[in-house]
Formats: sequence, structure tokens, C-alpha cells
Amino acid sequence: ILRETLRKRGVRVITGLGKYFRHIDKNRNGFFSQADFKEALKVFHLEIPEGDFESLWLILDDSKSDKVDYGEFTRAMFGEMNEYRKAFVRKVSFAYMKLDFNKTGSVPMIDIRKCYCAK
Repeated sequence: ILRETLRKRGVRVITGLGKYFRHIDKNRNGFFSQADFKEALKVFHLEIPEGDFESLWLILDDSKSDKVDYGEFTRAMFGEMNEYRKAFVRKVSFAYMKLDFNKTGSVPMIDIRKCYCAK
């Protein structure tokens, strides 16, 4: 049910969920809790019946750790990326690693200006 809803709602909801989960992930471990997931569904108006929610959570949390890896969640919802997208992500990741040489997780505009010329 959620997979179909997400596909109908489009890429903005998907990217919004990603931003939301990264924002609430204060310790940056890439996981979200059942409460976080329930709140995210509310924030993005993705209502699903409580019984379906519980079933979905049991599927997502197959290790019974009371947390779900965001990457695993996206793969469960959308499947694996095709080879073209994987190659593109590798290129972008490589470029980002070059820009984020301090490994802070963000790149200030001043650092981008040092490495990029729009002319």
C-alpha cells in the first residue's frame, strides 16, 4: 500500500522523506525508529491503517532491533537502482568527497567556489 502511494505521490515526497529522516537523525547513524516513521508518515500525509502500519514495520524491521536503516527502507520501497543510476551516484559521491575534504558532511559555498568555475 505504501509503495503504491509513494509512487503516485512522486519524487518530491521521496526526497522530502530523505531530508526529513536525515534531519531527525541527530547522531547520524542512518536509522529511524518506529515513532520517527509514524511521524514522517503524518508529516507527508501518507496515512495507512494501523494494522497495515504494524505489518509494514515488522517487514522493515526484520532484525527486530526497533530501528530501520534508511537505505534499506528505500530499497524495500523502490528496489535496487539500475546500472546507469549507480554509476551516476558513484560519480556524484566521488565529486562530493573531493569537495568535503574535511569530512564534515556539508560543503560551504566558499569551498565550492575554490573547485568550480561556471564560466
